[in-house]
Amino acid sequence: MSAQVRGRVDLVGAGPGDPELLTLRGLRALREADVIIADRLGARAVLDGLVAAGERITAQVVDVGKLPGHHPVPQNVINEMLVNFARAGARVVRLKGGDPFVLGRGREEQLHCEAAGVDVAVVPGVTSAVSVPAVAGIPLTHRGVATSFTVVSGHDQIEQVPGGRDHTVVLLMGVGTLGHSAGVLARCGRGGDCPVAIVEDGYGPGERVTIGTLATIVHAAAERHVRNPAVIVIGDVVRLAYDHPDSALIGAGEPATAAAS
Repeated sequence: MSAQVRGRVDLVGAGPGDPELLTLRGLRALREADVIIADRLGARAVLDGLVAAGERITAQVVDVGKLPGHHPVPQNVINEMLVNFARAGARVVRLKGGDPFVLGRGREEQLHCEAAGVDVAVVPGVTSAVSVPAVAGIPLTHRGVATSFTVVSGHDQIEQVPGGRDHTVVLLMGVGTLGHSAGVLARCGRGGDCPVAIVEDGYGPGERVTIGTLATIVHAAAERHVRNPAVIVIGDVVRLAYDHPDSALIGAGEPATAAAS
């Protein structure tokens, strides 16, 4: 690659891990890339799925995936990699699970590239916060049940999450702090009987749903050895899940409050 050629960076959302949920613009960026700097969750599954489906990905793939408590490639190093590859003339794709701007540090990377004078664009992706609950039949909003939702990291101060059980809470990266989160949300107006669902490995081979309440979900998760990646949904919308016994009642038009009585 010639150093005189002007490179660029595309921050691409890979979606929840199903190659068919990658956007067309994201696929075009991958096809044109010289270098792909890929996360672990979602991103690698999409790359592997594309190759298995016969897609020809010719770019050099650099794996910078993080594990819980183990970040082999620090964020500042990733930022510099993006800039250095682009300055060397490469078309760089930073492939991130879900959407780059939803708990993905995408804007941080964009700002770093902009400050270094590197052309950078964002290609949104399907966020796991919305798409993974959908595989279990859980909408984040539903007429007569919930009209708003909050997406929060399991590491955040969830005491500040607004609303009651009619305000859906989606926890990402929340398995390790599930006990604390369940206790706080139960005390802060939702109650121990508030429904909870954990969707593990959405769109992946290990996809599984565990349903309980704020009072029972920690025990249920331990009994089933629930592991990341997982999306946790808290609120009355969980009762619409395919596996929930109240789903048919609410789906037929009975409001959540009546179905619960």
